[in-house]
Amino acid sequence: MDTLTLSIVTITRPDVTIAVTRGATRLLVEMGYAPLAEVGLPNGRRADLMALGPKGEIVIVEVKSSPEDYLTDRKWAEYAPYCDAFFFAVAPEFPVSLIPPEPGLIIADGFGGAVVREPGWTPLVAARRKALTLAFARLAAFRG
Repeated sequence: MDTLTLSIVTITRPDVTIAVTRGATRLLVEMGYAPLAEVGLPNGRRADLMALGPKGEIVIVEVKSSPEDYLTDRKWAEYAPYCDAFFFAVAPEFPVSLIPPEPGLIIADGFGGAVVREPGWTPLVAARRKALTLAFARLAAFRG
């Protein structure tokens, strides 16, 4: 008689964060962006993903691993002065009704992602764009 052994896999919040970040990163690359993870901002906050687009546009993506993660973290509004567009990235099982309508929305897993809602675009002031682009380039070079 054949036997089948099943193993129980426990998926933790860090596992979800890693998978959603990986999928969102792959999506950004497919869209023509150059993403970096864990980017410090001038206001002391840290963006989960920041990406530089082909025309110099700057996008920030905040990864949320669970409803609790989203509900206990309201700092996302502080990212707006440092990007042209802002997205949340969540796993497929995340209850997207929690996410407000203004930011863009990416659904992602460890293999890729999809933009399910486009963000509003507010162009950065030229001087701030230049400073952020220079800081982004230097960070990428030092990580290289």
